[in-house]
Amino acid sequence: MFRRMYGWVMRLSASRHAPASLAAVSFAESSFFPIPPDVMLAPMVLARRDKAFVYAGICTAASVVGGLLGYAIGVFLEPLGQTIISFFGHPDGQAQFQKWFDEWGLAVILIKGATPIPYKLVTITAGLAHFDLFTFIWASVLTRGFRFFAVAAILKYFGPAMLKEFERRLNLYSVLLLILLVGGIVALKFIF
Repeated sequence: MFRRMYGWVMRLSASRHAPASLAAVSFAESSFFPIPPDVMLAPMVLARRDKAFVYAGICTAASVVGGLLGYAIGVFLEPLGQTIISFFGHPDGQAQFQKWFDEWGLAVILIKGATPIPYKLVTITAGLAHFDLFTFIWASVLTRGFRFFAVAAILKYFGPAMLKEFERRLNLYSVLLLILLVGGIVALKFIF
């Protein structure tokens, strides 16, 4: 199963529709979609290393625009924002995020935007907290750009060796990734 999915993503990443698909996933992930854009960015960079930073730029721009949708959901559609936050395992998350925004403000966006923590939680709760929009935008550009350009640079310069190893042990790494994802979700429930 993993090998078929991997082959499909690699074929899509080399297709002419890949940049538009990457933009769509990056946009959606920042406001409501559960899958991070890294699952498309990585194989796209490995397929076309010469376009690594173009793809990182697409991810960054689409993620920031999607973040504005998440922010708007928090400001204008509070019940929907609460539903999304609850869906991702934080039914009482607004109070905790509000406290973080009150205490730490900008640091919440800068730190959480560069981590695997679902960015939609940051964007929606920033809207719910009525965090300063201008600061939200430039901090999102900075933190999301850092994340995606770092991933692109690592894959551009070290990708071929990593790709060979990954393909050789695809099932092992897929299981490890699944364990990390589930472990991360469980850890987030205890942290928040």
